[in-house]
Amino acid sequence: QVQLVESGGGLVQAGGSLRLSCAVSGRTFSTYATAWFRQAPGKEREFVATISGGGGWYADSVKGRFAISRDNAKNTVYLLMNSLKPEDTAIYYCALSVRRTPVADQFDYTYWGQGTQVTVSS
Repeated sequence: QVQLVESGGGLVQAGGSLRLSCAVSGRTFSTYATAWFRQAPGKEREFVATISGGGGWYADSVKGRFAISRDNAKNTVYLLMNSLKPEDTAIYYCALSVRRTPVADQFDYTYWGQGTQVTVSS
């Protein structure tokens, strides 16, 4: 059974930083794309960042502030979030694809975590 467990969310002031973690179990992790999505209250889930064997790709809204990385030995993907803004407030979800190509479409991701809340105060 594949499980994704996020951690690291919390309350932070604008301009601060957080690092989210997503531990993956039950599936070989290293060759498949993983991603972070987020959903703010009253809004649809949106793409944040994705990574596969190479570097990361980012939504324009977080480019230059967020960094996605992965530790294949630990089966864990991270999202380092710097210069946080109140509009970054959302539930952040980790997702794992069954494909190697990293994409921004949430329907390409088969496995999902339960989400972790990030709240940025102004």
